[in-house]
Amino acid sequence: MTTQTTAPAKTGAGQVFRRYWLATTVSEVGSAMTTVALPLVAVTALDASVLETTLLVATSRVAWLILGLPAGVIVQRYPLRGLQVTLDLVRMAAIGSVPVAWWLGHLTFPHLMIAAFVSGLATVLFGVANLTFLPAIIDKNELSSRNSLMSGTLAVTQTGGPSVSGVLIQLTGPVGVLALDAFSYLFSALTLRTLPERTPPEQPHVKATQLIREGWNYVVRHPVLRPCLIWATWMNFVNAALVALTPLYLVREVHASPTVVGLVIAMDGVGALLGSTVATKLATRLGTARAVIAACVFGGAAALLIPLTTSFSNIYFFGLGTAGFAFGVVIGSIMTRTHRQTDSPPELLSRVMATVRFVSWGALPLGAALSGVLAASAGLRTALWVTCAGAFLAPLILLMSSVRRRRDLSDDHQD
Repeated sequence: MTTQTTAPAKTGAGQVFRRYWLATTVSEVGSAMTTVALPLVAVTALDASVLETTLLVATSRVAWLILGLPAGVIVQRYPLRGLQVTLDLVRMAAIGSVPVAWWLGHLTFPHLMIAAFVSGLATVLFGVANLTFLPAIIDKNELSSRNSLMSGTLAVTQTGGPSVSGVLIQLTGPVGVLALDAFSYLFSALTLRTLPERTPPEQPHVKATQLIREGWNYVVRHPVLRPCLIWATWMNFVNAALVALTPLYLVREVHASPTVVGLVIAMDGVGALLGSTVATKLATRLGTARAVIAACVFGGAAALLIPLTTSFSNIYFFGLGTAGFAFGVVIGSIMTRTHRQTDSPPELLSRVMATVRFVSWGALPLGAALSGVLAASAGLRTALWVTCAGAFLAPLILLMSSVRRRRDLSDDHQD
């Protein structure tokens, strides 16, 4: 059967990309602010326990275990722009309901959990749609630089978002920050509405399970995608545990203010920005495969600085370790994401992306939840040490695979 696909034309792609970039950036700023605000709403407004707070973080991520695999098929079958706009509006309603309930005096912890869960479901689909859209408007030889730009922008939002969030929390409280995040999703929806639509291709009747299986098999049988998937999964597990523990540790063990918490969390963005800046040059000099391994070793070593913070007087260890860990992670992320986008067959791309995110991002709720269980049973400091030590396992995953024998991830190699 003939397929007809109306994709965003690459003529005028620069203007389309700028609008895509603007929409993504604004919504990411709001989301980065919510990263600090949401758990602080639970801690300060509802007096949530350690386990409840980490479960809240896990709830926002558990959607990847539910929709991760079907997301690729959904994105492939529905008009892309309309889907993205709808998902932004869903996220606006979910996050926006929290400040409304608080102002009316009816905010409860189950409400926070539901808002985090619904927003997480929409974010799963939106993320896969966004990753599928970018290769449609950018030539393959520009993908690495554009991915670096997107990662750099994300790093800036992760730097500025938590910092601004910490200041705004002091002025308006954490609930006010969630209201701003809701407006950021509305702005994103209105901006994305101006982009060209991609009409889904006509397809013969194929069961969704068969389409999902094709994407899954391609990834797990691939000599490079498979170990990179395992690496990304473990890194996300560690990162989710660290994200869940950070505000609790800084507030309850270090006795830092919300402003300082925001500034320390923002160091993640500083490291990510530096990593995205040097990623392309590092890949050119070392090769993408070697760059991933080198960055991974550096990030794992840097993570061990984080638990050295025992009081406010040496909180700089937490900031430096967070920045160094993020530096290594973002370089690996750029290299592996670009490889998936350029080496995957176009007809499988959305399903490849969905498969990778289902597995790797499915580790996020597990990391957050298990860190909470460990912190509740052994203490926050022990949980933080175990989490940071776990970052050292990541380089071993790549060194025990065919990736260590390659200069570039895309090299042909007899495995």
